[in-house]
Amino acid sequence: MKIARAIAWLGVAAMSAALFFGFTKGDFFADGSIILNNPWGIVSMVDLYVGFTIFSMWVFFREKSKVISILWIAAIMILGSFAGALYTAIHLEINKGEWARFFLAWRAKEIMPKGER
Repeated sequence: MKIARAIAWLGVAAMSAALFFGFTKGDFFADGSIILNNPWGIVSMVDLYVGFTIFSMWVFFREKSKVISILWIAAIMILGSFAGALYTAIHLEINKGEWARFFLAWRAKEIMPKGER
């Protein structure tokens, strides 16, 4: 789990740096229109949002509070992998070494056999 935590926090740091660079050096709307005028730019955006949607399904499944899950999903759709990495890093920290609780959260008790909880 230490490696997973390090990777998640590196993802947060990398995305923070990339977002800072993009917002300070680029023009979000001008650059975005260039990407969306390129067929492979469209493919990349579809690929990205399919991944965000699949990750968001896991967030929705594991969060007990639907309000919290909706807030995280909105963050993922707006901030992308920064929010996904942050969510992952936070929950890896919270569940220190317990993979079942990391992946299943409160549902671990429902799903895991009694001896594996």
